[in-house]
Amino acid sequence: MSKSVMSTACAAAILLVSSLGVHAQETTIRIGTGGKTGVYFPTGGAICRLVNRSTADHGITCTVESTGGSVYNLKAVRDGTLDFGIAQSDWQFHSYNGSSRFEEDGKDESLRAVFSVHPEPFTVVARADAGIKSFDDLKGKRVNIGNPGSGSRGTMDVLMAAKGWTLADFELATELKSSDQARAVCEGKIDAMVFTVGHPSGSIKEATTECETVLVEVAGAEVDALIADNPYYRTATIPGGMYNGNANETKTFGVGATLVTSSKVSDETVYALVKSVFDNMKRFKRLHPALGILKEEEMVKDGLSAPLHDGAARFFSEMNIN
Repeated sequence: MSKSVMSTACAAAILLVSSLGVHAQETTIRIGTGGKTGVYFPTGGAICRLVNRSTADHGITCTVESTGGSVYNLKAVRDGTLDFGIAQSDWQFHSYNGSSRFEEDGKDESLRAVFSVHPEPFTVVARADAGIKSFDDLKGKRVNIGNPGSGSRGTMDVLMAAKGWTLADFELATELKSSDQARAVCEGKIDAMVFTVGHPSGSIKEATTECETVLVEVAGAEVDALIADNPYYRTATIPGGMYNGNANETKTFGVGATLVTSSKVSDETVYALVKSVFDNMKRFKRLHPALGILKEEEMVKDGLSAPLHDGAARFFSEMNIN
C-alpha cells in the first residue's frame, strides 16, 4: 500500500472514531461509598450508572467501591486512592478544617465539594425486648457503635463525648460493619445498633423485618447543643410506617450525605460527572428511594463546607443553579 493511500486510510479512521464519539484513552474514576446494605453504595452506583451511560461522549468510566464509609473515603480522596467519595457533611467539614478525627492529619486544603445528596438521620435500632426507649437507655447494654472509619462511628463518638460517656458505660461495645449489625441484633448478640444513614435503608429494613425491633428517639439537651453549635447538624425525623413495628415518626438529629473530590481531579472530569447526574435528574431520583426527595437548589449548597470544585461550579453557573 502506498504512503498516500495509507495516510488517506488513517485519516478516514480518525474521522470515523471521532464521529462515533470514541475516545482514544478513557479515564476511569473510582467512587468510595460504604457498606452494601447502606445507602452510600447504591447512591454511588446511581452516579456511576449515569456517568457510564454517556462514556462515549466524555470518555469517562465510573466504578463503585464498597468502603468503611465517610472517614475512610475522605482520607482516600486526600491521598489519591479514590477520585471521589461520599461522606457525611460533618466529616467533610472536619477533613477540610483539620479538626476532630482529622486533627492529626491537618487541613485538607485540596478537598473539594461536588454536590450534596440525601439527608442522613442518626438512627438507633434496638431489640424490642431490650428495654431501650431512649438513647440514654443504651448505658449498660450491648451496642454496636460502628466500625472505625465510618461516619456512623464518628457521630457516635461525638455524641458519647457530649454526654460524657466512655466505652466502659456499655456492657459490650462492638465495631461491626453496617452489613453485619442487623444480623447481630436479631441473633441476640447485641441489644442495639447505631447507623447514620439515609432512609429507607436496607440494613434498617433487615433489622425491622427479621426480628422485633424499635427505632429509638435521640433527643435531649446534649443533642440540642450539638445542633446549635455545629452548622452541619440538624434536627431530623424518620417517618412513621417506613419500617415494620414503627408506626410513629422517630425524632433524632442528623447530617447530610455529600459527594467530595480533590482539586487534583481535572475540571473536565468533575464537570462530566456533574452534568451526567444533573442532566438526568429525574432518572437519578428514581434509582433509589432516598434520592427521591432531592432538590437541585439544595444539592449545590447544603452541607458543603469545602469549596466547590471548579468543574462543578462551572456546570452550576452555566445551568444557573444556585
